[in-house]
Amino acid sequence: MAQSPESLVIRHTHRLPVLKGSSGEGAAVARQFDAALMDVGFKLSAELLERLSGLSAAAVLHTARRTLPTVREMVGDHVRHNSYFIDFPANVPDTEEFWTRCVAKALGEEKSRENVVTQLANGVLDLLSLPTYGRYQHTYEEMLAAQDELIASAGDRVTVLHLGRDLDDELTALYLALAGSRTPLGEDDLRDLKALAERCALGPQPEAIPVRENRAVVNEARLGVGADLLLDTVTDVLRLACALSGGDVTLQEPTRFRALSRPVRRALLAGLDAVVAANPAKLADVHAHREPFKRLGERLHPHEYPRWPHATDVFAVARGEKEARSFDSRVGKLLDEFDVLGAVKLLKSAPGKLFRALDLLLRIAADQAERDAVVAAAVRVAPEVSGRVVLSVREHFHNRERESDEPRIFVNRRGRAWVTPDHRPPVPAADRDRLIAALDAELRRRLPAPERLLLDPDVLDVALPLSGRATAAGLGVLPRGSVSAVEGELLRFFVYWKETEQRTDYDLSALLLHSDYSTADWLSYTSLTAVGGKHSGDVTEAPDGASEFIDLSLDRVRSPFIVPQVAIYCGEGFEDVEESFFGFMVRDGEQKGRPFEPRTVRMKSELRGVGRVALPLVFLRGDDGRWRAKWLHLYLKGISEANRVEENQVSVSKVVRALVEREQLTVGYLIDLMSRDTTVMGLWDGERVPDEPVLYIGLERPEGLHPDSRVITLENLRDLIPA
Repeated sequence: MAQSPESLVIRHTHRLPVLKGSSGEGAAVARQFDAALMDVGFKLSAELLERLSGLSAAAVLHTARRTLPTVREMVGDHVRHNSYFIDFPANVPDTEEFWTRCVAKALGEEKSRENVVTQLANGVLDLLSLPTYGRYQHTYEEMLAAQDELIASAGDRVTVLHLGRDLDDELTALYLALAGSRTPLGEDDLRDLKALAERCALGPQPEAIPVRENRAVVNEARLGVGADLLLDTVTDVLRLACALSGGDVTLQEPTRFRALSRPVRRALLAGLDAVVAANPAKLADVHAHREPFKRLGERLHPHEYPRWPHATDVFAVARGEKEARSFDSRVGKLLDEFDVLGAVKLLKSAPGKLFRALDLLLRIAADQAERDAVVAAAVRVAPEVSGRVVLSVREHFHNRERESDEPRIFVNRRGRAWVTPDHRPPVPAADRDRLIAALDAELRRRLPAPERLLLDPDVLDVALPLSGRATAAGLGVLPRGSVSAVEGELLRFFVYWKETEQRTDYDLSALLLHSDYSTADWLSYTSLTAVGGKHSGDVTEAPDGASEFIDLSLDRVRSPFIVPQVAIYCGEGFEDVEESFFGFMVRDGEQKGRPFEPRTVRMKSELRGVGRVALPLVFLRGDDGRWRAKWLHLYLKGISEANRVEENQVSVSKVVRALVEREQLTVGYLIDLMSRDTTVMGLWDGERVPDEPVLYIGLERPEGLHPDSRVITLENLRDLIPA
């Protein structure tokens, strides 16, 4: 869906650009706008409300019409959420009772009676053959009429929209932030960067674009306006070619290269030639992507351009006609020979690769002298390694303190997860501790020492966003591994999907686990009422969109783990449907209302993974009896059809255990490193803010901060990662 410029700013910054319009008496309309926003859990800041009140009523109305659809989509209120049981959560029947009711009704209808009788005689009944099963039996309007109005609660979510700058300034700032991000962006942010780059390619540019995928998107826009390309490896050119063909700039998925115009072919070949001419050793990078380079060569026809001989060499290496020994092969040979000192000497010229090999080097080192050499080399090159890699390695060695044979989890760029026992020998504790201390010192050196630091305590357990792919697009979504408090008596999950072409059935379930991660019980379409919870009913097709809900009374749940999941029973995958998202709401015990009430939504995240079972998060009950959410953003492969909670409980349990027991570096860790003798740190109490400029770090921006304050919230949390 195409996004307006204003929508991009609102979604990424929670700010409304400075409003243009004639002065007037817009106060009444502004208050109506604020009230409409509060119905979906948003509100205007005092400053923004004042600015709107000084505009004409027409200008305010225009702003409201452009803003409300954006915030409604952010929270998932842009679609109609119907429930199969019209008065859910009231009067949800037991599963067997419900199925019997569907059979009885089918036997009472002439069209379906004979088929059902035959199935019953054979001892197997297809629920989908029952006319009333899996399809809404009432309209959305009838469902609304059967529900009570929501009683507002002080615990309902309120997201504040702040006054922004001029639209062009906001878009430029957003472009610079995304393009210059020190961590990879998620797919949605990368798509937004593409839209922004097309608009901002000739304007101000970030000092550096360290993430190669971002550089490819920016280069595509620069090529379109005739600006110089930003290339320093042959892989930069390959990524650009993928972008031009609408392919995967991460190079994880194969791209079918399109026919390219002569000017574009010349630009790509000239870029390749310049990179290799400046450093012939860059030819070795071709080996990592030989097949894509061969296919690209078929589109570029380098033999037609003899003036760029170095570009021709690139494709000769890809075809195996020219030798270019890769750096990795040289390192691999030394490691195969257990030549640790030789490998360290070579790897010092590639600090990032040295850091990624530290665990292996420490494990295969023959003696303490070799381990000392490994640690010394790491300390020496640490200032040359990106902050993201330093943090990743620091987190890795922190988790290496665990005993071996504990589950080890792997998650790829698309969120696909799998678990295997960890049979690696341990890293000697003394060497591990020395390395951790050195990494802490290096990170402390890079972090700022603000004079005044103001913290929202709720942000301390948020995992550092080392990759935008470790989260999902949406509202209130935290990076994988983050922990957040869950306040309220009633927990309600929801899933919405709308099929594109073929019948698609998604099933929402909740798996409850014992403390040893074995199965205690579950709620699903086969178990509509259990463990103090209720399921809204199975919907088996979604041509116009469909929703399913699960209610759980937290004080009645005895299991310490609640794992909501969305399984694809049949039809289109999460990336093939027109739309799909998951979320959860929290309500007070006495709050009524519709099955979906936007003011009670705490999180809404897009479902866009390659597996057939989605695990957005897990809810944990601590020793203090309080519930918390730990964010997963994982997908399991599953099977092609008929995925059910009963069948995947073992694989879900393994993945949940592996991630729950893994410790992520959090914002709190960086705060500890950042806080020094010169820093005055305060905790925000949710009300008053200091009069002077501060560095504020929290989940959302509070009102009334000094205009010179630096603000870091969920929308720009990646800015915490040091360069």
